[in-house]
Amino acid sequence: MTVRLPRQKAAILRRPHRLQELARVLGERGSLHLREAALLLGVSEMTVRRDVAARSDLITYLGGHLLAADGMNGVARYALGDEEKSHTTAKIAACARAAELIKDGDTIFIDCGSTTPHLAARIARGTRATVICYSLNVAEILARRANSADLRVILLGGLWHPSSASFSSDENLDLIRKLGINKAFVSAAGVDVARGVSCVQFHEVAVKQAAMARSVEKYLVVDSSKFGQVKPAFFARIEEFDGIVTDGAIGPEFTSASALANRLVVAAAT
Repeated sequence: MTVRLPRQKAAILRRPHRLQELARVLGERGSLHLREAALLLGVSEMTVRRDVAARSDLITYLGGHLLAADGMNGVARYALGDEEKSHTTAKIAACARAAELIKDGDTIFIDCGSTTPHLAARIARGTRATVICYSLNVAEILARRANSADLRVILLGGLWHPSSASFSSDENLDLIRKLGINKAFVSAAGVDVARGVSCVQFHEVAVKQAAMARSVEKYLVVDSSKFGQVKPAFFARIEEFDGIVTDGAIGPEFTSASALANRLVVAAAT
C-alpha cells in the first residue's frame, strides 16, 4: 500500500525535508518506485529525480526505483579522487593492453571510473573509431584528442553523479539500445569467482548492462587489486565477458581459476 503525505504538508516540503522523508521510507522498505516516491511527497517524478541527483551519496536511482546508497548502509562511500590515486601503475598497464584491442572502424563503449581514463588516453593516434562514454573524466580526454580525422565522441548525458563523475538517465539506456557496439570496455570495483562482477554505484549497473547487451565483444578492464573483492552492486557474471584485461600482478589463485583462466588478458610486467 502506498504511503501518502497529507497534501498540505507535502506542499510545503523543501528538498532537505523531502530527502529526509525518502531516507526514512527507504530505511524501512529498502526500495521505492519513482512513481510511489512522487506520490509520497506530492511532487512530480522529475522533482524527485532532481532531488536524488543532488544527493547521490544518500539515495540512488536505478531502473525506475530509488535505493538507499551505500553510505546509508555503513559501506564506505566511493570517492573517485581517492581511487584515481591508487594502483595507478597497474591501471595504466591494464589499459595499455586493452587499448591494443581497439581497431580502425570500431565503435566502442568506455565505462566510467578511475581506470578507464587511462584507456581513453592510450587509444593509438590515428585510430578511426567512435567512442561512447558517460563520464566527464573520460570525455575530457577524448575531446582533447578527437578531430574530424580520427575519433568521434558520443557523450551520454542525464543526471549528474559527482561521486563517479558520470551521468545517468532512461534516455541514455534507450540510446545505447539503438547503437551497434563492437567492443565494450567495462570497469568494476570487485571481481569474485563465485559472486561475479560488481561495482559501488547502483546507477552504473543499468548502463553497464545495456552496453554489454549491445556489444559484440565485452572486456572487463580492472587492476589486480579488484580480484577477490565483492561490492554491493552486482552487474555481471564472469562468464559474460570475452576477456578480462588486468596487470601482471594478479595472483596465481586467480589465474588458475577455471572461470578466469580462458578469459584473462594479462599485461606484460613493467
